[in-house]
Amino acid sequence: MSLTELHKLPAIEKLKIIEELWSDLVNDEASLPKLSWHEIELKETEEKFQSDGIEILDWRQARKNYDPDLNENPNSSFRC
Repeated sequence: MSLTELHKLPAIEKLKIIEELWSDLVNDEASLPKLSWHEIELKETEEKFQSDGIEILDWRQARKNYDPDLNENPNSSFRC
């Protein structure tokens, strides 16, 4: 499937593809590369979490912090 075809799919079909890909990756975790920088980030995050240095937000609040337009328009689309 080309990217052009993928862009034409409805969101629900894209989500189904993502779920299938994720399931495939999770079931073959041993084949995933182990990235040293990722291990370091995970350890730092865990340490911050353990020392209460991380604030846990629900998704709506985190999204508002990321996309200030949501404060004015709650129906604003999420941009990455």
